[in-house]
Amino acid sequence: MLLIDTYLARRSAQGRPIQVGIVGAGTLGGAIAHQVLCHTKGMTVAAIANRHPEKAKQVLERAKVPDPSFVSSVSDLETNLRSGRPSFTDNPDLLCEADGIDVIVEVTGTIEYGSRVCLHAFEHRKPVILVNAELEATLGPILKEEAQRAGVVFSGSDGDQPGVTLNLYRFVQGLGLKPLLCGNIKGLHDTYRTPETQAEFARKWDQNVNMVTSFADGTKISFEQAVTANATGMTVAQRGMLGRDWNRHVDELTETYNADELDQLGGVVDYVVGAQPGPGVFVFGATDDPFIKKNLKLYKLGDGPLYSFYTPYHLCFLEVPNSIARVVEFQDVVTAPIDAPKVDVIAVAKKQLHAGEILDGIGGFTVYGQAEKSSLARAENLLPMGLAEKCRLIRDIPRDTALTFDDIVLPVGRLCDRLWLEQCARFHNPNIPVTPAPA
Repeated sequence: MLLIDTYLARRSAQGRPIQVGIVGAGTLGGAIAHQVLCHTKGMTVAAIANRHPEKAKQVLERAKVPDPSFVSSVSDLETNLRSGRPSFTDNPDLLCEADGIDVIVEVTGTIEYGSRVCLHAFEHRKPVILVNAELEATLGPILKEEAQRAGVVFSGSDGDQPGVTLNLYRFVQGLGLKPLLCGNIKGLHDTYRTPETQAEFARKWDQNVNMVTSFADGTKISFEQAVTANATGMTVAQRGMLGRDWNRHVDELTETYNADELDQLGGVVDYVVGAQPGPGVFVFGATDDPFIKKNLKLYKLGDGPLYSFYTPYHLCFLEVPNSIARVVEFQDVVTAPIDAPKVDVIAVAKKQLHAGEILDGIGGFTVYGQAEKSSLARAENLLPMGLAEKCRLIRDIPRDTALTFDDIVLPVGRLCDRLWLEQCARFHNPNIPVTPAPA
């Protein structure tokens, strides 16, 4: 990232900071705004959009922005841009349409709302950085295609585990090794955690309780590893990943995998619980080059055949300014699907469910997400976790059963369902079942 600070210092000296539009003023969106405004040279927050605009105003005031301005029109926002006065609004369309905003950072954690923001940004030739693994894992391939049609960049972000992993993956490739496993280190995994069990933790750390629940019940890591798989072409070894408990150093995990099997699968994403150093990510790579093998042993990386590389932290919002600079200055993608989805996140019953119930979605009481091969998910007509919210059950479902489209009725008229169907039509074998569009 040393190149980035040079370019940002140059922008700062020239008085032409990157103008950032942020959609979402929750815990993470507010933290990104604070980091840009208070600690990043060469960029500024031009505007924040949030459904509750007072929260966006509070974010700007916390960063000591004098007299932030509420705007309700593109012309007012553009006037503020020219004068250097940060704006806030309840309408993300203004950020997408305004001349002078260089990039949209989408931080809502939503599927339906977030996909609308992305499409509107692309329509107005704005690059988008997602800090939203849920959306990237669910609709990333079709959103990437829409961005390419518009001639703009669509990217995930540094700081979250997929971005940190892809940075490490590219580093390992650059050494001349073939990455065969991308792993994620967790401290806890309990599929039956709910907003009730996680309420105190969420309160203590001022976090959204549903997001905290998705960390604990495995949904979040499933989305993160699906993003990683789709960005690398890797797959999962089994539904839900292997997910070992491991109280030793992550380097010693190389003993538990067979390099040839990983290679035959085309590489695998996985996670472990309790490994050191945590939290962080790791990549295992291999090489057939005897010269590299000899020197990896000299440099204390062992005898192989798998060599361990890890990053012992992920710093979330602190690293997002790097993504902004990478996208705006260099059109460098942090994460994005290579092509067709390799791994989906499917919805699984968290408890005994009954006909007539409405699913509450990510980090709720009713379902949790598991990573599954996309080909199997489509062959079995499984319901994506990203589409589960507000679906109505038409039959009883036992706990720990994967839901199918035959088990539910979709809400009417959602954009995310239409985009998902377009994604299936574009990327999947036409012989694989695809549920008809909702009425």
